[in-house]
Amino acid sequence: MNEKETIQKILAMKTIAIVGLSPKEIRPSYGVARYLQSVGYTIIPVNPAHPEILGEKSYPTLRDIPVKVDIVDVFRKPEHVMPITEAAIKIGAKAIWFQDGVINEEAAKLAKDAGLLVVMDDCMLRQHKAVGNSDYAPHCEI
Repeated sequence: MNEKETIQKILAMKTIAIVGLSPKEIRPSYGVARYLQSVGYTIIPVNPAHPEILGEKSYPTLRDIPVKVDIVDVFRKPEHVMPITEAAIKIGAKAIWFQDGVINEEAAKLAKDAGLLVVMDDCMLRQHKAVGNSDYAPHCEI
């Protein structure tokens, strides 16, 4: 998992559902999502408590999203990611990215076994920056 080739394949995709995206500017999910949006990714907030985040319609669950999702970016605690992983598989996502501090080996194995590309315990923004795309680097942990 977390191989450079896997990360590059995921970063080449363009539609990202961000599960656990907070509307609070101080939260890592907000900073990462704002950055990804600013560099051309289509972000889709997944947060049942908010109808809109960063100017985008927010959905209660992955299954409620009416468009095809390439990447599911997860900002939830490890004990909450198994149902998210199952939903990512169900909607036909191509990849799942567990942000810094999100470590769940069982969920990662389930995703890999279903054919998804998987990155765990890493920051999508940091990796995007590492390939020479930006100098912007907020805190990425959940």
